[in-house]
Amino acid sequence: MSTTDADRRSVSTPGLSSVDIGSLPPLGQVPTHMHAQVVRPDRYGDPAQAFRPELVPTPAIGPDEVLVAVMAAGVNYNNVWAARGYPVDQIGTRQKRGETEDFHVGGSDASGIVYAVGDQVTGITVGDHVVIHPGWWDADDPWITEGRDQMIAPSARIWGYDTNYGSFGQFARVQAHQVLPKADHLTWEQAAAPTLVGTTAYRMLHGWAGNTVQEGDVVLVWGGSGGLGTQASQLARLAGATPVAVVSDEERGKYSERHGAVGWIDRRDFTHWGIPPLVDDTAGQKEWTAEARRFGKRLWDIVGERKDPAIVFEHPGAATIPTSVLVCRPGGMVVICAGTTGYDAVVDLRYHWTRQKRLQGSHGTNDAQAVAYNDLVRDGKIDPCLGRTIAFTELPAAHAAMGRGEDVFGNVVALVGAPGPGTGAS
Repeated sequence: MSTTDADRRSVSTPGLSSVDIGSLPPLGQVPTHMHAQVVRPDRYGDPAQAFRPELVPTPAIGPDEVLVAVMAAGVNYNNVWAARGYPVDQIGTRQKRGETEDFHVGGSDASGIVYAVGDQVTGITVGDHVVIHPGWWDADDPWITEGRDQMIAPSARIWGYDTNYGSFGQFARVQAHQVLPKADHLTWEQAAAPTLVGTTAYRMLHGWAGNTVQEGDVVLVWGGSGGLGTQASQLARLAGATPVAVVSDEERGKYSERHGAVGWIDRRDFTHWGIPPLVDDTAGQKEWTAEARRFGKRLWDIVGERKDPAIVFEHPGAATIPTSVLVCRPGGMVVICAGTTGYDAVVDLRYHWTRQKRLQGSHGTNDAQAVAYNDLVRDGKIDPCLGRTIAFTELPAAHAAMGRGEDVFGNVVALVGAPGPGTGAS
């Protein structure tokens, strides 16, 4: 169903105004206001200044929605974009759809405790320990009612980026289908670390029929030490494939090997990044192609045979797409979920159409993919790759560091309702 502000009801407890970060009210009691890290349009720019702590009203919920007390919140690149107001002004976009808030409470990864459920919600109970997957959509969307992939629907959004009231507040509003059981063996911060990047990686590797990861495949993973990369390498290894990471120094390479990669390539050893010379620049093309092929040979050396990647796991975009398309095997797939180095990618179509390669966009997760990924986490087959655990007050600086490319080891998580690190596991 499509839930509007008019459909939502307050679940606040009379007389309970707010609680401090690092604490919880009695189970099921909801304060009228909550602490949040808030972005407003007049602060768009550097995330270090765009995010500020504020006390805002606790969101009301609709009949198909759930209110979760956030114990820990994961940091992802999408809220670097939200803080900059670019490439999308999310607040302005939502206001054009009729939403009234002039602020953004982001955050697309959360672990927490259910504090209230809508009238039509079944199978979820106040007190449940949960994580949230980031796929959000209108269940009445005709695309979805016809049985098609939920995440391709016109109404599909990324929770906590395209939508308000994500995990950077004490209470998060989510659709019931997003709620998944938390892995019992993980702490709050571990559980909050991997879901967005993990479900995104799962969809990229398993979601595109004809080019899903298979036993024996070589998979080239850009950003192999980061949140996405470490999840991709682990998922590839679970499928019997051979993941090779691309990183920017030895420390990051060794980290990627500890989390699934069979080896790593240091991109600093090569000089051809960015938009390549145009096709009629014969000398420039010769120099660029020689360097790109040297990169491909380095991959062969790691694999131990002249075997090109069946899947190239992309997210840098502009700087790397030309190389990704060149080294991908005939009939293989370059699958991309972001453009952290830029959006204006150039592809040499000669290598694309004659060798019948696939350049596939991938975004978010549908319910089935999120459940399948979360089952792997609950079974202990996936390491959440928790990087730094930070305080709630450090969220602005953490996003600024991510925007500068400094946070490159696993996933950064902020404690919100959890009293300290190391709690929540059973």
